[in-house]
Amino acid sequence: MGDVSYAATFESPITMTFSFDYTYSLLAVALGQSPGITPWMQGYDPVNHWWLSTFWAALPLFILLAAMIGLKLKGHISALLALGFGIVIAVAIFHMPTQLALLSTVLGVGYGLFPIFWIVFPVIFMHQLTVRAGRFGLLHECLVGVTEDSRLQLLLIAFIFGAFFEGAAGFGTPVAVCGTILLGLGFLPLDAAGLALLANTAPVAFGALGTPVIALHGVTGLDTLVLTRVVATLLTPFCILVPFWLIWAYAGFKAMREVWPAILVSGASFGFTQLLVARLHGPWLVDISAAVISLASFVLFLRVWKPKRILNAKREDITHLPRSLKKNHAAVVARAATPWLILTLLVTIWGTPRFTTWIDGLTTLRLPVAGLDHVVFRVPPVVPHPAPEAAVFTFNWLSATGSGIFVAAIIAALVMGLRSRDILQVFWRTVVSTRFTMITIAALMGLAFITRFCGLDATLGLALARTGTLYPFFGTLLGWLGTASTGSDTSANVLFGSLQKFTAQQLGISPFIMTSANSGGGVMGKMVAPQSVVVASTATGIYGSEGSILRFVFLHSFILACLMGVLVSLVVYIPFLNRLVLN
Repeated sequence: MGDVSYAATFESPITMTFSFDYTYSLLAVALGQSPGITPWMQGYDPVNHWWLSTFWAALPLFILLAAMIGLKLKGHISALLALGFGIVIAVAIFHMPTQLALLSTVLGVGYGLFPIFWIVFPVIFMHQLTVRAGRFGLLHECLVGVTEDSRLQLLLIAFIFGAFFEGAAGFGTPVAVCGTILLGLGFLPLDAAGLALLANTAPVAFGALGTPVIALHGVTGLDTLVLTRVVATLLTPFCILVPFWLIWAYAGFKAMREVWPAILVSGASFGFTQLLVARLHGPWLVDISAAVISLASFVLFLRVWKPKRILNAKREDITHLPRSLKKNHAAVVARAATPWLILTLLVTIWGTPRFTTWIDGLTTLRLPVAGLDHVVFRVPPVVPHPAPEAAVFTFNWLSATGSGIFVAAIIAALVMGLRSRDILQVFWRTVVSTRFTMITIAALMGLAFITRFCGLDATLGLALARTGTLYPFFGTLLGWLGTASTGSDTSANVLFGSLQKFTAQQLGISPFIMTSANSGGGVMGKMVAPQSVVVASTATGIYGSEGSILRFVFLHSFILACLMGVLVSLVVYIPFLNRLVLN
């Protein structure tokens, strides 16, 4: 095939016209492929009207939300419907070869099954084992021994414990674990699911030992430590705001105001520890350190301060009701905490880079997808130069976080005295209860991957990049959109980090601010990501109620993302704040 010229049809606020000539056969030879494999260049305006191309790119997401929220279809049906439309639009509108569309979908399905579903399944398995052994009831008693007030229990579990599990593992672990614990404390299933999602915001940028920031460095080439400092600075106000927001959403403004000292202690200790560790150390231990300090500060504070009213998990005032509150004896606490301490220990070990690298070298299989790996090219203006998309399925069957959770579950089961027959029965029950969740997550990740390889995500991003002086605001919402559509702040940073850097440079804005804003906006999109919602519904036993959960969290997510956009705009255009954040 002869030379092909491509001109980027989207223009940023200032004219960005790119053209280049590439010979397909030369590209194939350079990539070590046979000349029969034709590289495919993404096109971001296939119908020559940017607004119409944006509509087509967004249509699969609209269909997904309409099916879940409007039609109230179950998650797996909605996901399969959206995936079908995504494939059709990729092939018919964006002219993606059918083979590439199917291969990218299969790769996404594989990624959805492993490692995403492989995190959800062992967490549910672990929970069911503790229920069978009677330890979950003991955990409930111990947590009530710390505080009887459901607002403070919510802070302890969803915000503080959730931040720890986000920092150690990420990828849905905090929502799955905290959702099950809140359910055991008597929270209504919808409350447990929605509030666990709402709390899992500010820590997401440094989840899984700083993976989102590390990925942002990887696609932008910007200094990791500077990115860490900027991201942490942008998120610090939200570390304080989100706990207040969480309790307000749960119990109302008046009930939130009654416990504001405890909220402030938990949020401020977390936020300032996060900022300090980020500035002095880097992204790796930010969440874990902040969660530990926040936990210690919170528990110590509750020894000297108590709320005037006590609300139960149904938000009923039980202050004057007779209660036989038992003091937690060390033996009872140890029995209740043992399985969860085992889980924490194993997840922490599995998240240690040195351990992971060692295990990876022995057990991990990396399988390039023939016919897709380095065949699809992202092109300007999304990236400065044409760049091939890697398509490699990493089967890290032992080093994956889910494997660590599964090992912890088996060890905990043996420590709790469960017989092999009990373990197998619980295992099979978990398989049956999560079968539709598996289909849903696989289909959603298939949609996310075809969105990425076809360039639908870039089309949406370029539409937001046209907003000129409002770009700091809408660029932040781009990160929100990226996480909401892919389910991962890491993926959003990989997808849009380079675009954010390039557009910021064209507009005379610090690329550190806008790439960090992508991650900061992205954390607010985590709670509405369909994958996260499915994890929450499964963990709390209300699979099929994904539409209700989305309605619960969507407005919170969007408003918080807008507030982050306003903050980023102020940082960009107010010199004092600009210097404060960058220095």
